[in-house]
Amino acid sequence: MTELTDIVGSREIVVVANRLPVDRVVGPDGSSSWRTSPGGLVTAMESVVEELGCLWVGWPGDIDEELAPFELGAMRILPVSLSTEDFEGYYEGFSNGALWPLYHDVIAQPEFHREWWESYERVNRRFADTVAAEAPADAIVWVHDYQLQLVPAMLREQRPDLTIAFFLHIPFPARRLFAQLPWRREIVEGLLGADVVGFQREQDALSFRFAAERYCGALAHGNMLRLAADDDGRQRSVLAQEFPISIDAAAFARLAESPAVQRRAAEIRRELGDPDTVLLGVDRLDYTKGIRHRLKAFAELLAEGEAPLGEVVLVQVASPSRERVAAYRRLRDEVEQTVGRINGEHGAIGRTPVVYLHQGFSRDEMVALYLAADVLVVTALRDGMNLVAKEYVASRSDETGVLVLSEFTGAADELRRAVLVNPHDIEGMKAAFLRAIHMPEREQRRRMSALRAAVSGNDVRHWAENFLRATEAMAAQRETALRDTAQRESASYESAPEAESPPEVAREAAPPTAPILLTSRISGHLRRFATVPELIIACDFDGTLAPIVSRPGDARILDRAQRALQALHRAPGTHVVVLTGRSLESLLATGIDADGWVVSGSHGAELVGFETDADAPGPGLTDEESDRLAALQQRIARVFGREPGVRFESKPFGFAVHTRQVREEDRSDDILEAVSRLGEGTGLTAREGKRIREFSAKESDKGSALRMIRSRWPSAAVLFLGDDVTDEDVFTGLRIDDLGIKVGPGDTAAGERVPDPETAAAILARLAELRTGIVIGSS
Repeated sequence: MTELTDIVGSREIVVVANRLPVDRVVGPDGSSSWRTSPGGLVTAMESVVEELGCLWVGWPGDIDEELAPFELGAMRILPVSLSTEDFEGYYEGFSNGALWPLYHDVIAQPEFHREWWESYERVNRRFADTVAAEAPADAIVWVHDYQLQLVPAMLREQRPDLTIAFFLHIPFPARRLFAQLPWRREIVEGLLGADVVGFQREQDALSFRFAAERYCGALAHGNMLRLAADDDGRQRSVLAQEFPISIDAAAFARLAESPAVQRRAAEIRRELGDPDTVLLGVDRLDYTKGIRHRLKAFAELLAEGEAPLGEVVLVQVASPSRERVAAYRRLRDEVEQTVGRINGEHGAIGRTPVVYLHQGFSRDEMVALYLAADVLVVTALRDGMNLVAKEYVASRSDETGVLVLSEFTGAADELRRAVLVNPHDIEGMKAAFLRAIHMPEREQRRRMSALRAAVSGNDVRHWAENFLRATEAMAAQRETALRDTAQRESASYESAPEAESPPEVAREAAPPTAPILLTSRISGHLRRFATVPELIIACDFDGTLAPIVSRPGDARILDRAQRALQALHRAPGTHVVVLTGRSLESLLATGIDADGWVVSGSHGAELVGFETDADAPGPGLTDEESDRLAALQQRIARVFGREPGVRFESKPFGFAVHTRQVREEDRSDDILEAVSRLGEGTGLTAREGKRIREFSAKESDKGSALRMIRSRWPSAAVLFLGDDVTDEDVFTGLRIDDLGIKVGPGDTAAGERVPDPETAAAILARLAELRTGIVIGSS
């Protein structure tokens, strides 16, 4: 495990957050003391604080209270006071009445008041001034969350020696939503004062980079934002990237193995009446958490008899939140009325279908609840991460249990083996609840094992290390830039000629693109093929003549390959063949000019440009074959038709299931494996390809297609280039004087290999030059 001191060296850490990480404890004698609070930010920063110590700047939680700095463990606590006016304007007003709803997709309508903004600006200035006065030289200042977005720029103005990082724990709004904020430019400028701006999700970072370009003129290069030069001509870069936060997974696992916690879990189930299934919701009482949607779906299952009383219980923990805010008081009233109505309509004496707990619990009690629950339901309408989902997974050491997870949480990016759900789709949520309730234990273990691996592999320690490593790297980059600037200015001052205007700086021309070099063995083969009397040049399309793209319809043959094949086609004794798994219609839709070529589509089931048709593919499908194909396609579409990234392609003798647009390769593999199982026993021919499964009523393959084609020119040598698993049927059937070239990675029977379609195009261009004398350039 990397030591954090190895990352930050001797730099001291200053944590800046709206709240201090402590709670006041009043003893029986009236004396007060402080203890570490159990909040999510405190838990996330625990490893940093324990190893490095820190100065923590924040509000202690009571209005109009002035406190002197004090120490607690490895922390030096520096309180910042808030007046009643500050609390109402900065916290209840701008932070939670404007920013919170705006940043959560306007689930509630945000309000924009100038006096709120003025209060927000004033309190952010107070935090920045406090840090500027107290932070050690060259410290790393880590600012947290949406309440303090102006602090980085305010702090950099006063203390340019500091390395400043910011982490946003909630979502950053999409561009059209953020555009509604009257002070959008000021917010972005405030955040750009940091060296690193961290987000929970990739989309959040992307939205911020767009806002930085749109409102502050920054230039985005990947995750890096290049800011305009300051008055002294110095430029600075800001890293804006996702750093998904996590939990101390090992600590939750240890707690779950505690005999006392396990006894409490068993006791909870007995108190609930020993139901067959316990569903658990754990949320802060907030309108973003989807609690009302969850209750509606569960109520409908009760009414439909799908969740019989006594067999299924929903335990809803809703910890108090912002109860001074009117919208939250209304939400509490609505939730409690809904729970009362459900229990009144569907409950019985001594048995209630919904157990509602409006209170907070200790970590031990929460882990006991996680162990007692068969299903955790997280149905947030929008959530930056949702650590409850990760806590549940980390606690399930026996690898049973089911996580139903909203796809609108940051956790859904990592926990893909959860049962993902759209909380706005009540029918879909009911189906997910039923799927979880009736999920076999074997599937539970398979899913939970993958979920636990994801959580333990990216725990809170990993998050802290990655964030601090990125921060330290940006600090080093900034220091290097400042040093180089100083050296250039010094050199310029010492050596500049006495002239009114500076000399022009010559710009070095960009070097030309390096030519693609072919191996000596491939070059030798090409020289041999240049002189043979009869030659067949056969190529696959996707991944060989055209680069692989996420949308197959966007694939285009490389221009150099197109020109080389056209030149070869015109050469005497030379026959150009395309062997593709695509249908002919799909291939021609890409714009390829194959006039006069032999083209085999659908893995040999289609053929054009072939003069002898004695052995050509047979007639179309019978009614029985069509029915079998239609039934299987309908069956697969019912299961995966709404799966993001899955696409169906109809072919003359079958259909294909594409998963190139499924973001996670593991998920793509799972889908294709399931598709293969669904096709078993149908009597259809199944084929595997790169993120594709095909089913056909006709048995055909590229190897058989090429054997039929070369029967027309039996003495011809063959050069074949292909990249897919389906091309191995050709490679394994080549003769000793033929040559197979594999394009890209993977096991193969081909004699040679090249890395990409660009190199394949260079091979065709070189062969065209040797065989025809025509030079086919790269542009």
